[in-house]
Amino acid sequence: MNKAITDGLVFMPPAFQLGLDLWSSGDGTPGAPSWNGSPDAVLVPADQDFGGCLELLKSSATVKLRHTGDTPILPGCYLRVRARVKAMSGNLPAVRIAGWAGGAGNVQVPGVVETGAPVQLTAYGKVETVEAIVGTGRRTGVGMSWGTAAIFGHFGLDLTGPNGGVVRIDDIEIEDVTSVFLRNMLDVVDVRDYGAVGDGIANDAAAFEAADAAAAATGRTLLISAGTYFLDGDVTIEAPARFEGRVTMPVNRRLAMTRSFDLNSYAAAFGDEELGFRKAFQALLNFADHESLDLCGRRIEVTAPIDMQAAVNNKTTFATRRVIRNGQFNVIDGPAWAPTVATSQATYSTANERVLTGVVNIANVAVGSLVTGTGVGREVYVTSVNVGAATVALSQPLYGAAGTQVYTFTRFKYVLDFAGFSALSKMTLDDLELQCNGIASAIMLAPSGSVFQIRDCHVTKPRDRGITSIGDGCQGMMIDRCQFASNESPLRSQDRQSIGFNANNNDLKIRDNRAMHFRHFGVLGGAGNLISGNHWFQGDDQAAGVRLPGLVLSGTDVKTTLTGNYIDNSYIEWTNEYESDPSFANQYSFSGLTVTGNSFTASDVAPWFRWFVIKPYGAGHFVQGLNLSGNVFKALNGAVDRIEAVDTTFAPLDNARMRNISVGANSFTAVTQLCANPVRIRHDQASIATVWTVDGAAYLPFGGWARNVEAVVAQGMITGPVGERRSDMPYAAVEQGASKDRVTLNWLGGSKGSVLVTLRMDNPN
Repeated sequence: MNKAITDGLVFMPPAFQLGLDLWSSGDGTPGAPSWNGSPDAVLVPADQDFGGCLELLKSSATVKLRHTGDTPILPGCYLRVRARVKAMSGNLPAVRIAGWAGGAGNVQVPGVVETGAPVQLTAYGKVETVEAIVGTGRRTGVGMSWGTAAIFGHFGLDLTGPNGGVVRIDDIEIEDVTSVFLRNMLDVVDVRDYGAVGDGIANDAAAFEAADAAAAATGRTLLISAGTYFLDGDVTIEAPARFEGRVTMPVNRRLAMTRSFDLNSYAAAFGDEELGFRKAFQALLNFADHESLDLCGRRIEVTAPIDMQAAVNNKTTFATRRVIRNGQFNVIDGPAWAPTVATSQATYSTANERVLTGVVNIANVAVGSLVTGTGVGREVYVTSVNVGAATVALSQPLYGAAGTQVYTFTRFKYVLDFAGFSALSKMTLDDLELQCNGIASAIMLAPSGSVFQIRDCHVTKPRDRGITSIGDGCQGMMIDRCQFASNESPLRSQDRQSIGFNANNNDLKIRDNRAMHFRHFGVLGGAGNLISGNHWFQGDDQAAGVRLPGLVLSGTDVKTTLTGNYIDNSYIEWTNEYESDPSFANQYSFSGLTVTGNSFTASDVAPWFRWFVIKPYGAGHFVQGLNLSGNVFKALNGAVDRIEAVDTTFAPLDNARMRNISVGANSFTAVTQLCANPVRIRHDQASIATVWTVDGAAYLPFGGWARNVEAVVAQGMITGPVGERRSDMPYAAVEQGASKDRVTLNWLGGSKGSVLVTLRMDNPN
C-alpha cells in the first residue's frame, strides 16, 4: 500500500532551492517566522555530498526547521521522515526529526510525541542519516504515534545541543512506508517469512511450526501464501489459518488445525474436499482439541469408498466420543464402486458355528463381504479373514449349511467404510446426507465396538445397503430421526434387494425414522432392542401385490419392544435363522417380544397377506412370551383374511407348548377374521344336548389349539328338555376335534341355552 501511488497524495516537501519562504524557523503554522532572509540560513547550490542543500548556523537552544505545507496524516498510513546532515564547523550539535501535530480547526493535537530519536554529530564532513516514522497507530518502530485526532503535520528537524556550529542539510524526504507494517496490520504471519519454500519438494514442516508459534503468541492468523508446501512431519497449527496455497503430506503424517478445525479449512489446505475430509478425520481421532468435525454444510464429491481407518492410519481401535456433522457426501460414478464378488468352496460345521474352514482362494475373500449360499440366513457377513489358516469368521451362524459347498462373497462398496478398524466405539454421524445415487452403499460399521449413533441423517438411494454391521460393532447402536430412501422405488416389492440396516448385537435404539421402498427396512439379530416411532413403507403399484417383511427379528429370545411405529405395506417376521441347529433343544424358544400401539396398514394386497409372521427354521419351537396388543390393523382396496400367521416352510410351531401369549385390544378394519388370546366366544345351544362343542379355531392366533378354558358364564337360563332350570356346572374338555381347536362343555343332563366361554391357546404362565 502506498497512498502517493494509489490516491495521488503528495507527502514529499519541496526542495530548499525552491525557496526558503516555504520553510519555517518556528512550527510551520501560519504566521510563524520563515527562514527566508535569515542571516543564519544559506542555500548552497553544489555540495559535494548533497548537491543543492541548506546550511544553518545553530544560534539558539533549539533551532527548528519545518515545512509550512500540510502533510496529510491518514489512519493506517505510516510516513517516514528522513534527512541527511553533516557538520561543517564549530560545535557539534545533535539532530532529530520533528513535527507539529495538527488536528481539526488547525489546532495542535496535545499530548503526542512530536520529536524522533536524536542523532549526535561526531565529526566534520561525516554524513549522518536522521529519520523517524510517524503515524496514527502505536506499532513497533513508530516513534511518533499521533492517534486519530491528527489529520496533518508540519515536518522537518531540530538542531539541539551547543550553539555555534554550522550544519548542512540535504533536502528532507517524506515517504509512505505503510508496507513495512502490512503484515501486522492484516494480522497475519506468513509461513514464507519463517523459511517455508512452497515448491512441493522441500520439507516445510519446521517452518510451519515456527510461523505458527509466532502467530499464536501474538494472536494473529497464519497465512499460507501461494505455493505447494510439502510437510513431512506431524504439524499442529494453533493459530487460525488462512490458505492461499495448499499442502501435501504423506498418508502417515497428520495436520491438526486446532483453531481452524472444519472441512472448509482442510479442503483449502489440501486443495480437495475429499482428501481434506480424510485428513480432518485423521486429526479428529488424533486429539485435535475437538470432539467433532464440522463439514460446514459442504457437499463432498466422493469418487471412491472412504476407508476411514486408512485415513487415520495409526489407529485400529478408538473408543472416545467423536462426531462428524453437518454436510453432504455425493457419490460420483466410477469403477471404484463396483462390488467385488468372489466364489469359494468352504466347509461349515455346527461345532464351530461362526467359522468357515478350508476356504479355497481365501485371498480373494474380502472382510465385510455378504455371504450367500445354501442354508445361509439373511445378512451374514465376513467379520475377519485368516489367510494362513484358510478360515473365515462369520457375523452369524448358518442355519442349514453343514458340510462343504460353494459360497458367494459379495463386498459392497460404502461411502463411509469403518470396517478397517478392529473396534470403534462412540462414533456419531449427525445431520449428514449420504447421496449414494444408486451407485454406492452408505455406511459400514467396524467389526467390534459399541454406541455407534446415526442421528438426523439422510441415507439416500443406496445401491445395496444403508447401514451394515459385519460383527458386533452395532452393540447399543442408535439410529434416530433418519430418512432412508431406496433407489428401488419403481420395482415390485419382491424384486427389491436393498436393505436399510442390519444388526447382530444387542440393545439397539431405532427411533423416529422414515424408510421407503427397501426389501427390508431392518434385519435384527440381537436382543434388547427398542423400536419406536418409525414409519417404513414398502408398497408398489401391483394389484394383489406381494409384500415382504419390513422388519426381520432373527432370534428367538429377543427381549424387544416395538411401539408407536407405522408399519406400511410390509410385515414383521420373527425367525431363528441365526441358529446353527435351528430345531428346539434346550435353548429359549420364541419369547420376549412386545408389539403394542403400532399402526399397521396395507393396500392392494392379496387376502393371504399377514402383518405378523413367525417362521421357525427348525422343529419343536413354540411361543413362550408375546404381547401383541393395542395395535391398529387396516387394509385398503381389499381385505385380508387375518393379521397373523406361521410360515411352515421349514417347520410348524409346537402348539402343545404355547405359553404366555397376549393378543388383544387391537383394532381391525377390512380384516375378515379377528383374533385374540384369550378370546371370549358366545355359544348358543338351540337343541338339547349333554355335550356342547365350542369352536374357537377361527379366533385363536397362529393356528393354536384350544388349550385352556378360563371361564364359562351362562347368558340367561340354562334349561332342560321340558324347560326346567339347570343349575349344575359343566366341566370343560380342551383340545377337542381333529385340529384340537375346540372345547366341549359336558353337562349332567341334556341342556340348552347360551354361554360365554373364554378360551386360551396357551398356558398363561
